[in-house]
Amino acid sequence: MDKRGIVAGLAELVGDRHVLVEPADTASYTRDWSGDNLADPLCVVRPASTAEVSAVIRFANAHGLAVVPQGGNTGLVAGTSATGGRDILLNLGQMRAIRSIEPTDMVMQVEAGLTVEEARSAAEEVGRLFPLAFGAQGTAQIGGAIAANAGGLNVLRYGMTRNLVLGLEVVLADGTVVDTLSSLAKDNRGLALHQLFIGTEGTLGVVTAASLRLSPRNTRRQTALLAFEGLPEIVAFACDARAHCSDLLSAFEFMPGAAIDLATEHVEGLRDPLETRHPYYVLLEIAASGPIDLDGLLMGLLEEAMGDGRVLDGVVATSDSQRQELWLLREAMVEAQAAQGRHMRTDFSVPLSRVAQLVKALELVVERELPGWISLAYGHMGDGNVHFNVLPPEGTGQAAFTTAVGKARTRMYEVVRSFDGSLSAEHGIGRERLSALYADRAPEVLRLAEAVKALLDPEGRLNPGCLFPVRRDDEGEHA
Repeated sequence: MDKRGIVAGLAELVGDRHVLVEPADTASYTRDWSGDNLADPLCVVRPASTAEVSAVIRFANAHGLAVVPQGGNTGLVAGTSATGGRDILLNLGQMRAIRSIEPTDMVMQVEAGLTVEEARSAAEEVGRLFPLAFGAQGTAQIGGAIAANAGGLNVLRYGMTRNLVLGLEVVLADGTVVDTLSSLAKDNRGLALHQLFIGTEGTLGVVTAASLRLSPRNTRRQTALLAFEGLPEIVAFACDARAHCSDLLSAFEFMPGAAIDLATEHVEGLRDPLETRHPYYVLLEIAASGPIDLDGLLMGLLEEAMGDGRVLDGVVATSDSQRQELWLLREAMVEAQAAQGRHMRTDFSVPLSRVAQLVKALELVVERELPGWISLAYGHMGDGNVHFNVLPPEGTGQAAFTTAVGKARTRMYEVVRSFDGSLSAEHGIGRERLSALYADRAPEVLRLAEAVKALLDPEGRLNPGCLFPVRRDDEGEHA
């Protein structure tokens, strides 16, 4: 069947308006958030129900097409960059229903296209908290967050997305709908099959709905921006903060002074609230839903840390607007990097005790391999997640950028491996990190993963080239 026939057949399943072909209509779906990766699918299809997702996948099977699931298109590793020429880009954005929300049970069931921010707002309205939070939450969809096992700002207290999912509705590669949606906190009826699909980037099945675990809504917070001389002091303070604040410590973000500079340059009127610029900063937040003396808890921690000289200076937010301004420093530095153009992004994790050594070793790689480039190491210190990004000098050409970054990134992966770390803490593998994954993981681990893929998607039609290499017998159809 030719392209015209395929488009007509898909339109019969989901409606003419939801099969997009023209570049002007598909542009927002085919360029990712970074702007670095472009997709070139046969068409974009926007189903409105689980039944339509199943029908589209069955149609794809019947006509030798691949299916690339897509959420809010905020990924950074080319996970939805369909490039096979006979790929359907399956965007779940039309499926936005909140099927149920039970404050007593602390559970909500939502469809995959609901944004993370919408899920958070819905939980807030009934006095509960859906704790998943990160910069792109206004665009990122629940299905995509589950497919990537997203992390973000509250992992320290609430865990990754995986920890927030009680059950899933998933459409398999043959169109079968598997329903494991559940409102049970405890359910030991054999294999927890829903966990199999979390973090697998749409390669084993298409998530269409989820049961999400909620928490009590935090009604009170204390937020502080603190200054430090170096990362060893921050690591030591992170350990003390977690012991002192216990489970009330929600976020512990670290940033270099250079990142604060970028943020204040990028957002007019935003400023460093401390009088003196410092080498490193920590953005810390504790929160509670009950009558706990958060002010006393935070002051006790800071008095001890400032007394022994680890914390050089700091400011504590005294209003919600001040709290938001402190968090804007963290968000704006990421936006500022993107505004400066293409740059090297990484997403590493190591044991907390080794964060300072890792950053030092990576800075040495940049000095050797990328002289003149600017290193920015920041991230979620509380869970050992380091985003080590590198900005090129102004005027660096595309070819020079690609060559330099390829060489440096390979060396960085070697360094991370030597620290018993991970090349992907929360962003996933996608297509961008596939070769690095296969160089990183043990052969027996890769064989087991491939066996699962072969069982659930024997023809390799779901997101080919993402997370798993395209198999040789599939190359003729999907490569």
